[in-house]
Amino acid sequence: MRANYFLYVGTYGKGIYGYRYETGDAKLELMGLVGEVKDPSFLAVDRDSRYLYAVSELEGKVDGGVAAFAIDRASGALQPLNTESSAGEAPCHLSVDHSTRMLVVANYGTGTVAVFPIEQDGRLGEMSDLAKAHGSSINPQRQQGPHAHEAVISADNRFLYVPDLGLDRIRIYRLDMANGKLAPNEPADVAVEAGYGPRHIAFTPDDKFAYVANELEPFVTAFRHDASDGSLHEIQSLSILPPAAKGENGPAEIAVDRAGKFVYVSNRGPGTIAVFAIEGDNGTLKPVQVARTGGTWPRAFEFDPTGRFLFAGDQKADQFVIFDVDAANGKLTLTGQVYEVLSPVAFLFVPRQSNGASR
Repeated sequence: MRANYFLYVGTYGKGIYGYRYETGDAKLELMGLVGEVKDPSFLAVDRDSRYLYAVSELEGKVDGGVAAFAIDRASGALQPLNTESSAGEAPCHLSVDHSTRMLVVANYGTGTVAVFPIEQDGRLGEMSDLAKAHGSSINPQRQQGPHAHEAVISADNRFLYVPDLGLDRIRIYRLDMANGKLAPNEPADVAVEAGYGPRHIAFTPDDKFAYVANELEPFVTAFRHDASDGSLHEIQSLSILPPAAKGENGPAEIAVDRAGKFVYVSNRGPGTIAVFAIEGDNGTLKPVQVARTGGTWPRAFEFDPTGRFLFAGDQKADQFVIFDVDAANGKLTLTGQVYEVLSPVAFLFVPRQSNGASR
């Protein structure tokens, strides 16, 4: 098989699994366990695809971790570099800034966001900042305190967006690259409907709009984005469910396609991915499809590098599936390809270098 990418899959398990991937026919070849780290539930890569970073989302009243690996771009092997405490409970997301100088980690359990400098060799330095939040919202079981669920860096590398499930707010910080800090932004946040529990955020390629998947209520919230000051202004809130839908729901991942035409939101419970069309220049959404994944718990999904295929993992079914993406209407169709792996919850594509160089 002629692979032109490597696919790394994060799991709730003993590590990161690797596959060789050919974009032409969406075929995969298993490489096996390529990086040992407990519960690597989210993965990120630097701008030049030299280093891979993974959270270690440990359960219980214990701090999680962050692991750094060097990527061998010829073989796909991951070489461990170092690990650091995430300085908070249940780290669930991380991002690398666009200059590869700073890594930010969202700690769900404690609601904090940790900042680490990235050394020239890809290793993580000692934590340089820890942003804390305070407060609660109306759900006594899930919103008794802050729960940072994601840490997304803006396209211009100036702002950090942190959907906080516990506070019903999207926290906004300015990146202080010189000092490795998160500075308060003005405005400091934006609220969603009480009890919605914002989980993940996705921006359009032109940076004009942002969309938030809410976990506690099955709604997507649309915002107009002002890149000058980082502010978000709500323009719409829309259910991700088809009419008369019943049963358990837990929206998880959200993404905008590369053309900026469609928004996709996964839903745990019914095992679906909702598809919306972005309407013209106003950023509002129109329902297109609710596609079934064949399982019940699609936590994460990712487009392949061409945008032709969408990979969706089922956390409880221990498998992931591949959808064909119709570029014209955004609709998803299962290809019939199913791959078994323990609790797949994160996907990361890295281009292969055939000359053996790793940088």
